[in-house]
Amino acid sequence: MRKLLYFTASMALIAALTSYAIWTRERPVGHYLSDLRINLAVDQGQPADHGNLLGIQPELFPTDYQSPERLHRKLAAYLQQARDKGLLNEKTIVVLPEHVGTWLMVSGEKNELYQAATLKEAMNWLAVSNPLPFLRALIVAKGDSRLQDAHLRMKAKAMARDYQQLFGGLAKEFQVTLVAGSIVLPEPSVNQGTLQIGSGALYNSSLVFGRDGLPIGQPQRQLYPDFTERGFISPAKDQAVNVVDTPAGRLGVLIGSDSWYPDNYRRLDEQGAQLVAVPALVIGPGTWDKPWRGYKNEMTPSEISLKPGELSEGEAWHRLTLTARAPSSQATAGVSVFLRGQFWDQRSTGQSFISSPEQTYADDAARGARLLNIWL
Repeated sequence: MRKLLYFTASMALIAALTSYAIWTRERPVGHYLSDLRINLAVDQGQPADHGNLLGIQPELFPTDYQSPERLHRKLAAYLQQARDKGLLNEKTIVVLPEHVGTWLMVSGEKNELYQAATLKEAMNWLAVSNPLPFLRALIVAKGDSRLQDAHLRMKAKAMARDYQQLFGGLAKEFQVTLVAGSIVLPEPSVNQGTLQIGSGALYNSSLVFGRDGLPIGQPQRQLYPDFTERGFISPAKDQAVNVVDTPAGRLGVLIGSDSWYPDNYRRLDEQGAQLVAVPALVIGPGTWDKPWRGYKNEMTPSEISLKPGELSEGEAWHRLTLTARAPSSQATAGVSVFLRGQFWDQRSTGQSFISSPEQTYADDAARGARLLNIWL
Protein backbone atom coordinates (compact mmCIF):
# COMPACT_ATOMS: atom_id res chain seq x y z
CA MET A 1 0.00 0.00 0.00
CA ARG A 2 2.83 2.41 0.89
CA LYS A 3 4.54 1.69 -2.44
CA LEU A 4 1.30 2.43 -4.25
CA LEU A 5 0.99 5.78 -2.45
CA TYR A 6 4.60 6.68 -3.28
CA PHE A 7 4.05 5.71 -6.91
CA THR A 8 0.82 7.73 -7.13
CA ALA A 9 2.43 10.76 -5.49
CA SER A 10 5.46 10.51 -7.80
CA MET A 11 3.28 10.31 -10.89
CA ALA A 12 1.21 13.27 -9.72
CA LEU A 13 4.39 15.29 -9.14
CA ILE A 14 5.76 14.38 -12.56
CA ALA A 15 2.44 15.31 -14.17
CA ALA A 16 2.39 18.65 -12.32
CA LEU A 17 5.97 19.45 -13.32
CA THR A 18 5.30 18.45 -16.92
CA SER A 19 2.19 20.62 -17.04
CA TYR A 20 4.14 23.54 -15.55
CA ALA A 21 6.95 23.10 -18.08
CA ILE A 22 4.44 23.07 -20.94
CA TRP A 23 2.67 26.11 -19.49
CA THR A 24 5.90 28.12 -19.31
CA ARG A 25 6.51 27.51 -23.01
CA GLU A 26 3.08 28.70 -24.12
CA ARG A 27 3.01 32.28 -25.39
CA PRO A 28 -0.48 32.98 -26.81
CA VAL A 29 -0.72 36.34 -28.56
CA GLY A 30 -3.50 38.54 -27.21
CA HIS A 31 -5.57 41.15 -29.02
CA TYR A 32 -3.62 44.30 -29.80
CA LEU A 33 -4.95 47.76 -30.50
CA SER A 34 -2.71 50.79 -30.10
CA ASP A 35 -3.04 54.49 -30.86
CA LEU A 36 -0.51 55.34 -33.57
CA ARG A 37 -1.29 59.07 -33.67
CA ILE A 38 1.26 61.70 -32.76
CA ASN A 39 0.89 65.49 -32.71
CA LEU A 40 3.48 68.14 -33.54
CA ALA A 41 3.73 70.16 -30.32
CA VAL A 42 6.84 72.28 -31.00
CA ASP A 43 8.37 73.32 -34.35
CA GLN A 44 10.94 76.09 -34.02
CA GLY A 45 13.12 77.73 -36.61
CA GLN A 46 13.20 77.41 -40.39
CA PRO A 47 14.31 74.44 -42.48
CA ALA A 48 17.88 74.85 -43.70
CA ASP A 49 20.84 72.73 -44.66
CA HIS A 50 22.01 72.23 -41.06
CA GLY A 51 19.55 69.52 -40.04
CA ASN A 52 17.25 69.41 -37.04
CA LEU A 53 16.88 67.96 -33.57
CA LEU A 54 13.64 66.00 -33.25
CA GLY A 55 12.34 64.65 -29.95
CA ILE A 56 9.75 61.88 -30.11
CA GLN A 57 7.71 61.63 -26.92
CA PRO A 58 5.92 58.29 -27.37
CA GLU A 59 2.92 57.05 -25.45
CA LEU A 60 3.61 53.40 -24.64
CA PHE A 61 1.97 50.57 -22.71
CA PRO A 62 2.97 46.98 -21.81
CA THR A 63 1.17 45.48 -24.82
CA ASP A 64 3.34 47.60 -27.13
CA TYR A 65 6.23 45.45 -25.93
CA GLN A 66 4.57 42.08 -26.50
CA SER A 67 6.97 41.69 -29.42
CA PRO A 68 9.70 43.83 -31.03
CA GLU A 69 7.54 43.88 -34.15
CA ARG A 70 4.71 45.60 -32.28
CA LEU A 71 7.03 48.24 -30.84
CA HIS A 72 8.54 48.76 -34.29
CA ARG A 73 5.08 49.29 -35.74
CA LYS A 74 4.29 52.05 -33.27
CA LEU A 75 7.62 53.87 -33.43
CA ALA A 76 7.75 53.54 -37.21
CA ALA A 77 4.26 55.08 -37.39
CA TYR A 78 5.53 58.06 -35.38
CA LEU A 79 8.55 58.45 -37.65
CA GLN A 80 6.44 58.14 -40.78
CA GLN A 81 4.20 60.95 -39.57
CA ALA A 82 7.29 63.06 -38.87
CA ARG A 83 8.47 62.32 -42.41
CA ASP A 84 5.07 63.31 -43.81
CA LYS A 85 5.41 66.65 -42.01
CA GLY A 86 8.80 67.24 -43.65
CA LEU A 87 10.74 66.78 -40.40
CA LEU A 88 13.13 64.03 -41.52
CA ASN A 89 16.24 64.50 -43.63
CA GLU A 90 19.77 63.11 -43.83
CA LYS A 91 20.92 65.43 -41.01
CA THR A 92 18.01 64.79 -38.62
CA ILE A 93 18.83 63.61 -35.10
CA VAL A 94 15.89 61.79 -33.49
CA VAL A 95 15.84 61.44 -29.70
CA LEU A 96 13.75 58.87 -27.77
CA PRO A 97 13.11 58.78 -23.98
CA GLU A 98 14.81 57.04 -21.10
CA HIS A 99 14.05 53.32 -20.58
CA VAL A 100 12.31 52.96 -23.94
CA GLY A 101 14.58 49.95 -24.47
CA THR A 102 14.47 48.61 -20.91
CA TRP A 103 10.88 47.39 -21.26
CA LEU A 104 12.03 44.91 -23.90
CA MET A 105 12.46 42.71 -20.82
CA VAL A 106 8.73 41.86 -21.05
CA SER A 107 8.77 41.00 -24.76
CA GLY A 108 7.37 37.60 -25.72
CA GLU A 109 5.67 36.89 -22.40
CA LYS A 110 2.33 35.39 -21.38
CA ASN A 111 -0.91 37.36 -21.55
CA GLU A 112 -1.22 37.24 -17.75
CA LEU A 113 1.82 39.50 -17.47
CA TYR A 114 0.37 42.22 -19.72
CA GLN A 115 -2.99 42.01 -17.94
CA ALA A 116 -1.50 42.35 -14.43
CA ALA A 117 -2.79 45.15 -12.21
CA THR A 118 0.57 46.18 -10.73
CA LEU A 119 4.22 46.17 -11.71
CA LYS A 120 4.98 43.79 -8.85
CA GLU A 121 2.40 41.31 -10.10
CA ALA A 122 3.76 41.59 -13.65
CA MET A 123 7.29 40.85 -12.43
CA ASN A 124 6.01 37.82 -10.53
CA TRP A 125 4.52 36.52 -13.78
CA LEU A 126 7.84 37.20 -15.52
CA ALA A 127 9.67 35.06 -12.95
CA VAL A 128 7.25 32.12 -12.82
CA SER A 129 6.99 32.04 -16.62
CA ASN A 130 10.79 31.75 -16.96
CA PRO A 131 11.83 29.72 -13.89
CA LEU A 132 15.26 28.49 -14.97
CA PRO A 133 16.51 31.77 -16.52
CA PHE A 134 15.23 33.64 -13.47
CA LEU A 135 16.96 31.32 -11.01
CA ARG A 136 20.22 31.53 -12.94
CA ALA A 137 19.99 35.32 -12.96
CA LEU A 138 19.13 35.44 -9.25
CA ILE A 139 22.22 33.40 -8.36
CA VAL A 140 24.54 35.95 -10.02
CA ALA A 141 22.46 39.06 -9.21
CA LYS A 142 24.29 42.03 -7.71
CA GLY A 143 23.38 45.01 -5.56
CA ASP A 144 20.88 45.39 -2.76
CA SER A 145 17.77 44.74 -4.88
CA ARG A 146 18.60 41.28 -6.16
CA LEU A 147 15.09 40.53 -7.40
CA GLN A 148 15.01 43.63 -9.61
CA ASP A 149 18.52 42.82 -10.84
CA ALA A 150 17.45 39.27 -11.73
CA HIS A 151 14.33 40.44 -13.58
CA LEU A 152 16.50 42.62 -15.84
CA ARG A 153 19.49 40.30 -16.12
CA MET A 154 17.57 37.12 -17.03
CA LYS A 155 16.79 38.28 -20.58
CA ALA A 156 19.67 40.71 -21.09
CA LYS A 157 21.18 38.94 -24.10
CA ALA A 158 17.88 38.94 -25.99
CA MET A 159 17.20 42.54 -24.90
CA ALA A 160 20.54 43.73 -26.31
CA ARG A 161 19.88 41.92 -29.59
CA ASP A 162 16.33 43.28 -29.93
CA TYR A 163 17.43 46.80 -28.93
CA GLN A 164 20.05 46.95 -31.68
CA GLN A 165 17.85 45.33 -34.32
CA LEU A 166 14.86 47.52 -33.51
CA PHE A 167 16.43 50.93 -33.06
CA GLY A 168 19.31 50.42 -35.48
CA GLY A 169 16.72 49.19 -37.97
CA LEU A 170 14.58 52.31 -37.49
CA ALA A 171 17.61 54.58 -38.01
CA LYS A 172 18.44 52.80 -41.27
CA GLU A 173 14.82 52.57 -42.44
CA PHE A 174 14.22 56.31 -42.00
CA GLN A 175 17.81 57.40 -42.75
CA VAL A 176 18.27 59.39 -39.54
CA THR A 177 20.66 59.50 -36.62
CA LEU A 178 18.80 57.98 -33.67
CA VAL A 179 19.46 58.42 -29.94
CA ALA A 180 17.78 55.21 -28.77
CA GLY A 181 16.61 56.39 -25.34
CA SER A 182 18.13 54.02 -22.82
CA ILE A 183 18.21 50.36 -21.80
CA VAL A 184 19.43 48.63 -18.63
CA LEU A 185 22.02 45.94 -19.38
CA PRO A 186 24.97 44.29 -17.60
CA GLU A 187 28.23 46.00 -18.65
CA PRO A 188 27.10 46.91 -22.19
CA SER A 189 29.72 47.61 -24.87
CA VAL A 190 29.99 47.71 -28.64
CA ASN A 191 32.42 45.28 -30.23
CA GLN A 192 32.84 45.20 -34.00
CA GLY A 193 29.54 46.96 -34.51
CA THR A 194 27.51 44.71 -32.21
CA LEU A 195 26.02 45.61 -28.82
CA GLN A 196 27.21 43.02 -26.31
CA ILE A 197 26.71 42.40 -22.60
CA GLY A 198 29.04 41.35 -19.81
CA SER A 199 28.48 39.56 -16.52
CA GLY A 200 29.00 42.48 -14.14
CA ALA A 201 26.80 45.24 -12.77
CA LEU A 202 23.73 46.67 -14.51
CA TYR A 203 24.00 50.10 -16.13
CA ASN A 204 21.34 52.37 -17.58
CA SER A 205 22.86 53.15 -20.98
CA SER A 206 22.07 54.96 -24.21
CA LEU A 207 23.34 54.18 -27.69
CA VAL A 208 23.35 56.35 -30.81
CA PHE A 209 22.70 54.69 -34.17
CA GLY A 210 23.78 56.16 -37.49
CA ARG A 211 21.92 56.26 -40.80
CA ASP A 212 23.52 52.92 -41.70
CA GLY A 213 21.86 51.33 -38.65
CA LEU A 214 25.19 50.77 -36.86
CA PRO A 215 26.16 52.09 -33.41
CA ILE A 216 28.18 55.29 -33.24
CA GLY A 217 30.74 54.99 -30.44
CA GLN A 218 30.22 53.21 -27.14
CA PRO A 219 27.10 53.23 -24.93
CA GLN A 220 26.80 56.27 -22.68
CA ARG A 221 26.18 54.96 -19.16
CA GLN A 222 24.15 56.97 -16.67
CA LEU A 223 26.47 58.64 -14.19
CA TYR A 224 24.03 59.26 -11.33
CA PRO A 225 21.01 56.92 -11.23
CA ASP A 226 17.93 57.89 -9.24
CA PHE A 227 18.06 56.74 -5.61
CA THR A 228 15.06 54.48 -6.27
CA GLU A 229 17.19 52.57 -8.79
CA ARG A 230 20.51 52.53 -6.98
CA GLY A 231 19.78 49.10 -5.48
CA PHE A 232 20.14 47.44 -8.89
CA ILE A 233 21.52 50.02 -11.35
CA SER A 234 25.15 50.99 -10.77
CA PRO A 235 26.41 54.58 -11.14
CA ALA A 236 29.04 55.15 -13.84
CA LYS A 237 30.32 58.42 -12.38
CA ASP A 238 33.92 57.65 -13.34
CA GLN A 239 33.07 57.10 -17.00
CA ALA A 240 33.73 59.77 -19.61
CA VAL A 241 30.84 61.74 -21.06
CA ASN A 242 30.80 60.70 -24.70
CA VAL A 243 30.49 63.05 -27.66
CA VAL A 244 29.88 61.58 -31.13
CA ASP A 245 30.03 63.06 -34.61
CA THR A 246 26.74 63.24 -36.52
CA PRO A 247 25.77 64.88 -39.84
CA ALA A 248 24.23 67.74 -37.83
CA GLY A 249 27.22 68.29 -35.53
CA ARG A 250 28.86 66.90 -32.42
CA LEU A 251 26.33 65.35 -30.06
CA GLY A 252 26.46 64.59 -26.34
CA VAL A 253 23.95 62.43 -24.42
CA LEU A 254 23.05 62.92 -20.75
CA ILE A 255 20.63 60.37 -19.31
CA GLY A 256 17.91 61.63 -16.97
CA SER A 257 19.07 63.76 -14.07
CA ASP A 258 22.68 63.56 -15.32
CA SER A 259 21.50 66.72 -17.10
CA TRP A 260 21.27 68.49 -13.72
CA TYR A 261 25.04 68.59 -13.14
CA PRO A 262 26.95 71.64 -14.43
CA ASP A 263 30.20 69.68 -14.52
CA ASN A 264 28.74 67.37 -17.18
CA TYR A 265 28.18 70.36 -19.47
CA ARG A 266 31.75 71.51 -18.90
CA ARG A 267 32.94 68.06 -19.94
CA LEU A 268 30.76 68.24 -23.07
CA ASP A 269 32.06 71.74 -23.88
CA GLU A 270 35.64 70.49 -23.64
CA GLN A 271 34.82 67.99 -26.39
CA GLY A 272 33.11 70.53 -28.60
CA ALA A 273 29.53 69.30 -28.16
CA GLN A 274 27.15 71.39 -30.26
CA LEU A 275 23.96 69.46 -29.46
CA VAL A 276 22.74 67.72 -26.30
CA ALA A 277 20.14 64.95 -26.06
CA VAL A 278 18.53 64.13 -22.71
CA PRO A 279 16.45 60.92 -22.62
CA ALA A 280 14.42 61.26 -19.40
CA LEU A 281 11.62 59.78 -17.30
CA VAL A 282 9.36 61.03 -14.50
CA ILE A 283 7.10 58.50 -12.75
CA GLY A 284 3.95 59.11 -10.74
CA PRO A 285 0.57 60.79 -11.38
CA GLY A 286 0.94 64.54 -11.06
CA THR A 287 4.64 64.32 -10.15
CA TRP A 288 5.55 66.93 -12.78
CA ASP A 289 3.52 69.53 -10.91
CA LYS A 290 4.41 68.44 -7.38
CA PRO A 291 7.23 70.03 -5.33
CA TRP A 292 10.71 69.09 -6.48
CA ARG A 293 12.31 66.58 -4.08
CA GLY A 294 15.90 67.59 -4.70
CA TYR A 295 18.79 65.65 -6.17
CA LYS A 296 17.89 61.98 -6.29
CA ASN A 297 21.28 60.55 -5.37
CA GLU A 298 23.99 61.23 -2.84
CA MET A 299 25.72 64.00 -4.79
CA THR A 300 24.47 67.60 -4.98
CA PRO A 301 26.65 70.05 -6.96
CA SER A 302 28.15 72.75 -4.77
CA GLU A 303 27.16 75.55 -7.20
CA ILE A 304 23.45 74.64 -7.08
CA SER A 305 21.52 76.70 -4.55
CA LEU A 306 18.07 75.42 -5.43
CA LYS A 307 16.39 73.79 -2.42
CA PRO A 308 13.85 70.93 -2.44
CA GLY A 309 10.30 72.27 -2.53
CA GLU A 310 11.20 75.69 -3.96
CA LEU A 311 9.89 74.76 -7.39
CA SER A 312 7.75 72.07 -8.96
CA GLU A 313 9.41 69.00 -10.48
CA GLY A 314 8.83 70.37 -13.99
CA GLU A 315 10.19 73.81 -13.14
CA ALA A 316 13.29 72.21 -11.63
CA TRP A 317 13.93 70.24 -14.82
CA HIS A 318 13.77 73.47 -16.81
CA ARG A 319 16.03 75.29 -14.34
CA LEU A 320 18.65 72.57 -13.93
CA THR A 321 18.88 71.26 -17.50
CA LEU A 322 21.46 73.63 -18.94
CA THR A 323 21.42 72.71 -22.64
CA ALA A 324 22.12 75.75 -24.82
CA ARG A 325 22.45 78.11 -21.84
CA ALA A 326 25.69 80.02 -22.17
CA PRO A 327 28.05 80.18 -20.44
CA SER A 328 26.98 77.01 -18.62
CA SER A 329 26.70 75.14 -21.92
CA GLN A 330 28.09 76.08 -25.32
CA ALA A 331 25.65 73.84 -27.19
CA THR A 332 23.46 75.45 -29.83
CA ALA A 333 20.40 73.33 -29.03
CA GLY A 334 19.21 70.56 -26.75
CA VAL A 335 16.14 68.39 -26.26
CA SER A 336 14.84 66.61 -23.17
CA VAL A 337 12.43 63.81 -24.08
CA PHE A 338 10.18 62.04 -21.58
CA LEU A 339 8.30 58.77 -21.88
CA ARG A 340 4.51 58.96 -21.78
CA GLY A 341 2.15 56.11 -20.99
CA GLN A 342 1.43 53.67 -18.18
CA PHE A 343 3.16 50.44 -17.20
CA TRP A 344 0.69 48.74 -14.90
CA ASP A 345 0.37 51.02 -11.84
CA GLN A 346 3.31 53.21 -12.90
CA ARG A 347 2.30 56.30 -14.92
CA SER A 348 4.86 58.49 -16.70
CA THR A 349 4.13 62.22 -16.47
CA GLY A 350 7.13 64.19 -17.77
CA GLN A 351 6.67 66.94 -20.37
CA SER A 352 9.35 67.20 -23.05
CA PHE A 353 11.05 70.47 -23.96
CA ILE A 354 13.57 71.94 -26.38
CA SER A 355 16.27 74.43 -25.40
CA SER A 356 17.93 77.03 -27.60
CA PRO A 357 20.08 80.08 -26.73
CA GLU A 358 16.99 82.28 -27.00
CA GLN A 359 14.27 80.30 -25.25
CA THR A 360 12.90 77.01 -23.95
CA TYR A 361 9.98 75.52 -25.86
CA ALA A 362 7.84 72.99 -24.01
CA ASP A 363 4.95 70.62 -24.58
CA ASP A 364 2.27 71.26 -21.96
CA ALA A 365 -0.21 68.53 -22.91
CA ALA A 366 -1.11 66.08 -20.17
CA ARG A 367 -1.36 62.98 -22.35
CA GLY A 368 -0.59 61.67 -25.81
CA ALA A 369 2.42 61.26 -28.09
CA ARG A 370 4.22 64.41 -29.23
CA LEU A 371 6.86 65.58 -31.70
CA LEU A 372 9.18 68.44 -30.68
CA ASN A 373 11.41 69.85 -33.40
CA ILE A 374 14.03 72.57 -33.70
CA TRP A 375 15.77 73.46 -36.95
CA LEU A 376 19.51 74.05 -36.56
